[in-house]
Amino acid sequence: MDNMDTALAQPARARLIASGHQQVSVRSTLRYTAADPYAVHIDFPGGASLDGGSVTWTFARALLEEGLSGPAGIGDVHIWPCGWARTVVELHSPHGLAMIHFETAALRRFLRRSYAVVAAGGEDLAPILDEGLESLLGGV
Repeated sequence: MDNMDTALAQPARARLIASGHQQVSVRSTLRYTAADPYAVHIDFPGGASLDGGSVTWTFARALLEEGLSGPAGIGDVHIWPCGWARTVVELHSPHGLAMIHFETAALRRFLRRSYAVVAAGGEDLAPILDEGLESLLGGV
């Protein structure tokens, strides 16, 4: 298997913090691929969004790592520890805000497994850039 095809998918239990601090269980899948080495993805199935469709959020793997130790993030994604066992992922969109609690141990396990796919500092974008340039230039 080509290293660029290497992928990791890990189901993760999450709790959406709704109005009035009510928590609703949501299924999610944490994903990482060698083809997109700087990013992590969180997939939520249909029913987790206002329009009932599935949703994927993508953000920097470094942001996830930083947010497990202390408050991190600017823009649409913020992450911070909430006690020793939970981590909050806050997602901003034009439609509103979602706060989701994850088990910190599950996020750490996922991050550790992602480094087994592509080590920190071992990200190589050259093949992706070459492919993108070739596609853009159409073989010119």
